[in-house]
Amino acid sequence: MDLEVSPTGKLAGRIKAPPSKSYTHRVIILAGLSKGAVRIRDPLLSADPLATVEAVRAAGARIEESQNALRVLGNAGHVEAPELVDVKNSGTTIRIMSSVFSLCDKRVTLTGDASIQERPMEPLLEALEGVGVKTTSKDGKPPISVKGPMRGGTIRIRGDVSSQYISGLLIACPLRGEDTTIEITTELKSKPYLDLTLDVIADFGAKIENEDYERFLIRGGQSYSKGEYVVEGDYSGAAFMLGASALTDSAVTVTNLYNESKQGDRYFLDILKMMGAEVKTHKDEVTVLGGKSLRGVEVDLSQTPDLLPITAVMCALAKGRSIICNVEHARLKECDRISAMAKGLISMGVKLEERQDGLVIQGSDTLRGAKVDGFSDHRIVMALAVAGLRADRPTRISGAESVSVSYPGFLDDLRTLGSRCSALS
Repeated sequence: MDLEVSPTGKLAGRIKAPPSKSYTHRVIILAGLSKGAVRIRDPLLSADPLATVEAVRAAGARIEESQNALRVLGNAGHVEAPELVDVKNSGTTIRIMSSVFSLCDKRVTLTGDASIQERPMEPLLEALEGVGVKTTSKDGKPPISVKGPMRGGTIRIRGDVSSQYISGLLIACPLRGEDTTIEITTELKSKPYLDLTLDVIADFGAKIENEDYERFLIRGGQSYSKGEYVVEGDYSGAAFMLGASALTDSAVTVTNLYNESKQGDRYFLDILKMMGAEVKTHKDEVTVLGGKSLRGVEVDLSQTPDLLPITAVMCALAKGRSIICNVEHARLKECDRISAMAKGLISMGVKLEERQDGLVIQGSDTLRGAKVDGFSDHRIVMALAVAGLRADRPTRISGAESVSVSYPGFLDDLRTLGSRCSALS
């Protein structure tokens, strides 16, 4: 499916941010490992979290879906071992559930679509092998298999490829009978996602001692339980609507965004302010007023790589030169997001330099409408859709069905705010 976006000079209105994908994944997994029943209110039931639902069911939990809620009867940490788990396109699912299934004493194979089969898993597999887990892979990539049980001791793992490896270990290790120490052997990227994981683990009743993100001390024999959990709104998804407002003569309010959120992508509000946008924050909503000229910035996205696509669009329409740096790990997402955004923006007339760790962008007043590749990556498609609002003619983006991964209501919300866009077969 393609998405066609026509130039739109003004947006207005209030929309609700979609539920956080990152929180939804973790809450479903922890609920599935819990003692007793957990009610999850307002989860994101898009493609990726639904892949996690199926993986957690395969691990022995019972999950019932009702309107805007899930009821999960957990397996109390007694993980079942299915022969095969298909995570579809969900990198979070395979990276976290690989550690969960390593609690089993039977072999479990995890695989996914073509994109998943290009995702690096070797750092996690090496770490698991260090604590007794037998693994196989296709040159360090899925399909992979794990056969535990994982023993206690010291786990050493890289922190500069994906924080999701560490999140999976943090979730699984409290359920082991023995104590575990996790040591991070390199610079840690995407630290806010570990904060988010630790937040949910604590909410489900387990304790982990964090020694400055270099070492985590985990007592064995713990358990998870929680009566009810309400999933907060997603700053990652809201960034596209807030960015769209800043780039046009608009006034957009996004609700369900909490000012005290631990989500790292709340940093996008700081980026908007640095660029000169007017941002108003309240307890549970954010308003961005557009119509102002934006200025180029230099931003380090090492801790928030998911902001790369929308930040690149903002920089493309800001005055002067912008630098996006320290985000090489964005090349290991659903696609190589640095290269994908470079290609899309160049097609729309932007002058830029692609670097290994980011982009150098020369901003302009308007973009050229074009047919661009969304690389079947939800964040690339949504970012290019926002760019299309400031193009000189309609922009057509391929792979638009991928937005269902994180923001199923994206197209409807854009229309609600006043944009002219349509899905094309």
